[in-house]
Amino acid sequence: MRRTRRTGTAPEMAVRRALHRRGLRYLVDVAPPGTNKRRRVDVLLRGARIALFVDGCFWHSCPEHGQLPKANREWWRVKLHGVVVRDRDTDVQLTAAGWRVVRVWEHEDPDDVADRVLALVTALPAKPPPG
Repeated sequence: MRRTRRTGTAPEMAVRRALHRRGLRYLVDVAPPGTNKRRRVDVLLRGARIALFVDGCFWHSCPEHGQLPKANREWWRVKLHGVVVRDRDTDVQLTAAGWRVVRVWEHEDPDDVADRVLALVTALPAKPPPG
């Protein structure tokens, strides 16, 4: 588990490249303002207030690809369930702080993900000019 990367995974990098190609700029691996500092977002679009998570199928219990290891099965069941519970709690905290939460699976097409995020950004009302 020590070698498991927290950020900069191949699926996350692919999504970030796709977002950048669409002209979207973002912060990486940060705690959004107004939230728990220990809960970090994979990709944060500040202006649009979008918190994007690229969830791994194993760690976040993907319904399509998530599988429990054969060894120590009960320990893993509890461990992975705790991750899912923490994810839902993070979603609630971010939503309460005014952030729009977007969760995608690592197996989703990065261009489709970027298109969905871009559609959310463009659907937001324009900010009034300052002053």
